[in-house]
Amino acid sequence: MKIKFGTSGWRGIISDDITYPRVRIITQAIADYLKQENLHNLPVVVGYDTRFLSEHFARTAAGVLAANGLQALLCDRDTPTPVIAFEILRRKAAGAINITASHNPYDYSGLKYSSQEGGPALPEITQRIEMACDGYLAASHLPKTAQEAVGVKQKLIVPIDPQPYYFKHLERLVDMRALRRGKSKIVVDSLWGAGRGYTDEFLKKCGCQVVSLHTDRDVLFGGGVPNPIPETLGLMRQTMVKQRAQIGLGTDCDADRFGIMDEDGSILSPNELLPLMLDHVVKTRQWKGIVVRSVMTSHFFDAVARKHGLELQETAVGFKYIGDIMARENSVYPSKEGNFILGGEESGGVSIRGHVPEKDGVLACLLAAEMVAVNKKSLRKQLQALQKEVGTFYSQRLNFHLTPEKMIDLKEKLRESPPTKFKHFNVRRIVETDGHKFILTDGSWLGIRLSGTEPVVRIYLETDSPAKVKALEQAGRQLAGLTA
Repeated sequence: MKIKFGTSGWRGIISDDITYPRVRIITQAIADYLKQENLHNLPVVVGYDTRFLSEHFARTAAGVLAANGLQALLCDRDTPTPVIAFEILRRKAAGAINITASHNPYDYSGLKYSSQEGGPALPEITQRIEMACDGYLAASHLPKTAQEAVGVKQKLIVPIDPQPYYFKHLERLVDMRALRRGKSKIVVDSLWGAGRGYTDEFLKKCGCQVVSLHTDRDVLFGGGVPNPIPETLGLMRQTMVKQRAQIGLGTDCDADRFGIMDEDGSILSPNELLPLMLDHVVKTRQWKGIVVRSVMTSHFFDAVARKHGLELQETAVGFKYIGDIMARENSVYPSKEGNFILGGEESGGVSIRGHVPEKDGVLACLLAAEMVAVNKKSLRKQLQALQKEVGTFYSQRLNFHLTPEKMIDLKEKLRESPPTKFKHFNVRRIVETDGHKFILTDGSWLGIRLSGTEPVVRIYLETDSPAKVKALEQAGRQLAGLTA
């Protein structure tokens, strides 16, 4: 089987897709790429999450780098993806190898490769790595290997603890004084992931009253998925009621995604939180410049950008494209701040000016806590106030499994004769940045994306009333061939 990068790295089932030989192969391909780019004299950060075998896969990768004469800076414990990204920039490293499958189920693992700029590698880089893997997979030549002990002795494998430096960096980004004054009671759920000891410990430094959940390592994630969605945050809800907490904060397995619970036990979606965060940072930091969202993210974000007179840019799905704009705007640490303000995507990713060009669930949680402390009201009340200013947006995302035959039929339909009307909704224009996004004449929109790795179709929709949501959902199902 070929090694192929998806939206965010290479992922698969442990011992089926993700094996020691294949980790060696992809690491060798990365080492080859770094040599070709004359980056082999710079160190490579190597990190991992809390999944089964993650630390062992990371040590295997470090051994391959050492055998190629590259220095591997090996994290001494499971480490959030954004922390690894920060360490690339702090150490001026060549990039990073991160063993993680993010929010996927427990039987998955994977590998993310981050570039020298600190963000996820763009397709032009990952395609070169994929091509280099082909020769090793065909066994025409073998990857180099070295034992960890040998690499350590030669100082080619160096253990590191990036947490203190990341925390010091967060102090520049978050209003710690506001958090101290707020004295909020906060429930933090790391869902057995790498965020444990990060979100909760930083908030404790700020004087918040913190209740931490799921801080031990459980490679089965309690039998669920390590994703901060309503289905996994039941204990957070119970604990918030018991503790009378103001806010609940959750992160996924590698802590790049966030899940935020309001004091009433309701979950605010990223499509609701991103506009709130944008409004908050512009008001409190007085920033002007560029904001970025992925194509299937809510236009509520656009409305807030218009309110503040900000330039909006739209990207394909995947935070690497947002991160690329951040890097080009020279707003990442330790460069001087540029025009970039905030970028986000509806799947739960965000970063801000002065931070890494990678989504950061820890930072998102801290900003949400800051918003409650500064405004002295719940996030839901803040959301309602903002909606009164810029309008109400109802968003939804639906995932459907199709047969391979139906996937082919749908691809052909969208390519050859995309619809110009959905019942009483007329299509004004079609955006093909990533998938098909049908902008309707009344301002509503319907998006459709087909997975490139599995027979799944994702339908996104947004409008201004619950009645229209149902109508658009029906139209999306019909488009996907799920209704007559």
